[in-house]
Amino acid sequence: MPTPESRRPEPVRRRSADPRNGRFYGLTALSTLLPGAGLIPTRRRPFGVLLLLSSALVVLLALFYAWRKGLLGAALDLAVRPTLLIALLVIVVVGAILWCLGILLTARETDHEGPGGRWRSLFAIACCLVVLAPAAKAVQYLTIQRDVVSVLTGDADESDANEWAGQPRVNVLLLGSDAGSDRIGVRTDSMMVASIDTTTGDTVLFGLPRNLERVPIPASNPLSQLWPNGYDCGDECLLNGIWTLATDNPDLFPGEDNPGLRSTRDVIGEILGLDIDRTLVVDLKGFEALVNAMGGVEVNVQERVCMDCQLRNGRIIFSNDEEKWIEPGRQRLDGKKALWYARSRAGSDDFSRMRRQRCVTGAILSQANPAELLKNYPALAEVVKNNVTVDIPTSELPAWADLVGTIQEKGTIRSLPITNKVVDVTDPDFDEIRELVQSAIDPQPTTPASPSPSESTEYPSEEPTEEPTDEPSSPTPTAPTDEVQDLAATC
Repeated sequence: MPTPESRRPEPVRRRSADPRNGRFYGLTALSTLLPGAGLIPTRRRPFGVLLLLSSALVVLLALFYAWRKGLLGAALDLAVRPTLLIALLVIVVVGAILWCLGILLTARETDHEGPGGRWRSLFAIACCLVVLAPAAKAVQYLTIQRDVVSVLTGDADESDANEWAGQPRVNVLLLGSDAGSDRIGVRTDSMMVASIDTTTGDTVLFGLPRNLERVPIPASNPLSQLWPNGYDCGDECLLNGIWTLATDNPDLFPGEDNPGLRSTRDVIGEILGLDIDRTLVVDLKGFEALVNAMGGVEVNVQERVCMDCQLRNGRIIFSNDEEKWIEPGRQRLDGKKALWYARSRAGSDDFSRMRRQRCVTGAILSQANPAELLKNYPALAEVVKNNVTVDIPTSELPAWADLVGTIQEKGTIRSLPITNKVVDVTDPDFDEIRELVQSAIDPQPTTPASPSPSESTEYPSEEPTEEPTDEPSSPTPTAPTDEVQDLAATC
């Protein structure tokens, strides 16, 4: 007679998971992480080993390149070499195709008959997308950068490439142009010269006021035929009018593509007593886009500045009668606010604006975030192509990349603005300006004077001293100094 235990139904046994699924998913994922690695346990082992070793070689070469030049230096060097950009583009495309081929081969070699085939196919496709998505983004950025380099350097004369090589200093003219869709012609709204020590990277920025009068025109420039004694006709003849003056007289510059830029460069070089080697021009839209691509710039605003405003008959007039101000205090400015803070003259003067421009320049240099710029690079690159002009030949760009790396690694950046505290803009002494420039570039060490034998240094002075008082002293506002100083101390 059966016992109660024998009458109990047997428990249902769950079918164990197919171990072949684990092999499929594991090896396919391995080929996604390491190209070809999942093929090694299969009959496609030779191809897997070749793919894995080739990938390892590419990674080692990239690491050596980055170690040799430094991470920033390697990125800059790569970004300015069109041939290398094309080679890298080919490597990315071919590498991504071979990587995906390794994933699909792994999936094929480890797949099997049985349920779940659709999920396994979807998994293999997803793994390929994991590789193809960043590869497509890399191709996009490399193509954009190649296009940017070609546009920016397309008109540069290769015969002058590296003409500053071996020089102790290289001088770059930085111009901010107010050209725009609502403006006629070009006016140099901001003018600075960066004089760079090619060995140490130490840099001095010289800022020039737009309303400088009686500026000298070198005899080598055709405008000297019209103004042999300098551009001298009172307050109607200002430094920022040189560009337009040259553009309005094209017959004096046969064969010259940009007489305005050439003449501005020649005149500023004559003012400072420097040979200008290269120029960079950025217009208003380009500046605004750069700041926006950075995610804004943090500035310690030291004076109230109006926006969307202009000065009429001594009064500040706002667009649409809506008052907009940038209030004092540390804050993050977007592109439009940074542009108005750097440019606005309503309620202040050109010299105050020059100080603000130095402040914004220093903030941009110190706060530029490569990750943020990279994220917004496609839009930024389009603006750069349309709003930035340089005269640097393509073959010279790697040397500039090395020089920029030197500046950021060990160089110092100081500035000297040529303001009303330095020179009378209506009747400037250009010899004095050139002496100040040379002193800033090559400061002579000062030796403290030794006390003469007749001076006593052993006894304290018996002159009466002021008695301390309990009355609080009111702080004396610090006036801006227009001396050579670190750029970081501008704000």
